[in-house]
Amino acid sequence: MTSGAATLNDAELLAQFEDTTLPKESFHHADHVRTAWLFVARDGMPGALERFSAALKRFADAKGAHGLYHVTITWAYLLLIDERQQRAAAPDWPSFAAANPDLLSWKPSILDRFYTADTLWSDLARRTFLMPDKVSRTD
Repeated sequence: MTSGAATLNDAELLAQFEDTTLPKESFHHADHVRTAWLFVARDGMPGALERFSAALKRFADAKGAHGLYHVTITWAYLLLIDERQQRAAAPDWPSFAAANPDLLSWKPSILDRFYTADTLWSDLARRTFLMPDKVSRTD
């Protein structure tokens, strides 16, 4: 299934996300990851932590999804994206997506490897970044 955001080029996606005109029905998990990848590519780290987080909060609020922003999930994905790019830089989103399909699945999520459900879905994890509480090696 292709979402509306998937039909946008990178500049259009960023513009519509940042000005909150992107319809929420067009913004699924893979679109979140793509947008985060674009912020990492554009702003680097830690700039993406600050700018993507602020833009995601603004987008959620504009769509009536107050209180849905989750610090640990957001930062964990940004950090994973940056690490993957540092290990094997992808020149564009299709290349990155093809090389990292595990980041595009929401249920199950890659974060299930690193966090217990109690930790990840806690109020504390929603408010502040928590370090992973599961030991898991992927290599």
